[in-house]
Amino acid sequence: MRAAVMHESHQPLVVEEVDLDQPHAGEVLVRIAASGVCASDLHVLDGTSTIAKPPMVLGHEGAGVVEAVGEGVEGLQPGDHVVIALYGPCGGCGDCRAGDVTRCWSETRTQGMYGRMPDGSTRLSLRGKPITPMVGSGSLAEYAVVREAQLVKIDREIPLHLACLAGCGVTTGVGAVLNVAQVVAGSTVAVVGCGGVGLNVIQGARIAGAARILACDTQRGKLDLASNLGATDCLEVEVGADLSAAIKRIEPKGVDYAFEVIGSPEVVSAAFEATRIGGTTIMVGSPPGGSQLKIDGRALFSDRRLLGCTGGQNIPARDIPRIMEFYRQGSLNLEKLVSQRLPLARVNEAFEALKVGKLARSVIDLIE
Repeated sequence: MRAAVMHESHQPLVVEEVDLDQPHAGEVLVRIAASGVCASDLHVLDGTSTIAKPPMVLGHEGAGVVEAVGEGVEGLQPGDHVVIALYGPCGGCGDCRAGDVTRCWSETRTQGMYGRMPDGSTRLSLRGKPITPMVGSGSLAEYAVVREAQLVKIDREIPLHLACLAGCGVTTGVGAVLNVAQVVAGSTVAVVGCGGVGLNVIQGARIAGAARILACDTQRGKLDLASNLGATDCLEVEVGADLSAAIKRIEPKGVDYAFEVIGSPEVVSAAFEATRIGGTTIMVGSPPGGSQLKIDGRALFSDRRLLGCTGGQNIPARDIPRIMEFYRQGSLNLEKLVSQRLPLARVNEAFEALKVGKLARSVIDLIE
């Protein structure tokens, strides 16, 4: 099969033939129809991700059709349309048995983060040597073998080039609002960073019933899209400007919730300062490893909270069907998130667009 392989950091992906084993027990072979290209893919390509060990097949926002199932798979069958979730819980650890699968850090899930099956193996090989798929997905390829727990069946009527975005960007953004912050109706929200995930934070806040949604970004084009997706106010902020002051010119007491969706420690601090007494800041972006946050400790005495967010605390079996239902009802717009669709042969163009940062999402079509 063809796949987009990263051989080394800071170099273009190579679309080449990769060998793929048949699914083992508890695993499923999926023919990938479409895959989004996410900032996390770019972090791997830039060498700033801790989960990258080339050579590897990139991609983790995939959707497709089940081709074959391994022994013991009961919930899926060939022909089913599925979304590949970012991570799949192990189902057997204490947290999973207690129903808190978002806290699962078992060996099974940890191995998956590094692209390996629970026993440390991989189903991919290149010229006779094993390679790994990104976070156990590797969706920038014509096929993928994944654990059943990492797949969620969806209705066939939902276009797969839209459904694939639920694998990461949509579930992270909407989940940050509904699962992590638990935004309440009538509240005020600031979203700093209006890329693919930030736009879904905005949509999540609108779905939650926020009365005012402030979209903050350095690019006018992103703010125009943010306005179309539910932002009530758009702040074009120059790099290095006083973000907190800009937000408080609109909400003098500060906002109830601030979402940082960039991954900058300085911006996290500014977002925290922009919240009101009792406000909540959600760090959705992933800051560089070892970075430090500077926050006035006295501010915590005013009942402000700062929370981290991994994948929107996504429980695949709960959140992906919920997102699909939001889309079916018309409350979640997936079409406007897709800025361009490209064939696999042009995958590096999607990464170049991501670096420039002017598009919401590029989607790679694997079935041409």
